[in-house]
This record gives sequence, structure tokens and C-alpha cells, in this order.
Amino acid sequence: MQRGFTLLELLVVMVIIGLLAGYVGPRYFSQIGKSEVKAARAQMDALEKSLDQYRLDNGRYPTTEEGLKALVERPATAPKWGGPYLKKAVPPDPWDRPYIYRAPGEHGEYDLSSLGKDGQPGGSDEAADITNW
Repeated sequence: MQRGFTLLELLVVMVIIGLLAGYVGPRYFSQIGKSEVKAARAQMDALEKSLDQYRLDNGRYPTTEEGLKALVERPATAPKWGGPYLKKAVPPDPWDRPYIYRAPGEHGEYDLSSLGKDGQPGGSDEAADITNW
């Protein structure tokens, strides 16, 4: 007596696996995009807190030229610098691009943003810009 699977049985199993992957895959990958956006918002929140601490020590936010680097390295123009204000180097956004920092900002004392997944201004859903205003 021979044991094993027939070609038809293997094809049925492969079709079932394909249907499951087609159903579960898009749901799974959409969650990954949402988690990247949440991670960017959390990182920006931490950067905002560090910028506020910098301002308390120095009486101002770092200039655009000093950038977010001023949170980990003392700029020459900040004699009361009490940092580093971050435990590690300034992280890139979840899409591995630097955050955009401008001070003074167009929307407040400073503008902090990420261009999202597509790296282009504007966009929607996961490709939308993530900002502090």
C-alpha cells in the first residue's frame, strides 16, 4: 500500500493557503503602515519634550541652523546648555529620513515634521505629512 498525497490534494491545499494569504496579507500590511505613523508621532512627541527642555535651559529653541543636533551636542551659541536632552542621537523618521525642523516656524515657535512614507510634501493616509501643528 502506497502512502502520500495525490496531485489533486496538494493543489487543493495550495489553493486554500493562497486564499488565506490573499485575505490576511492586505490586513497585516495595512497595520504595518499604521504602526509606522504611530511611531513617527511618538518620536516627534519625544523630540518636542526635548526641545521644550532645551528652551527652559537656554531661553529659546535651537535655530534652524543648529537643528535637532543641538539636543545632543552643545551649540556654540548656547552657554546654558544642560544636555544632552536625548539619550541617543536624533533618530530618523520610521522611513529612515531626517525630521524637518525650522525655528522660527511658520505655524509656531518651531515646526517639526516628517514627509511620511512617500517622502513628498502632502499626501494622504500613510503618505501624509506628520507635523507638530
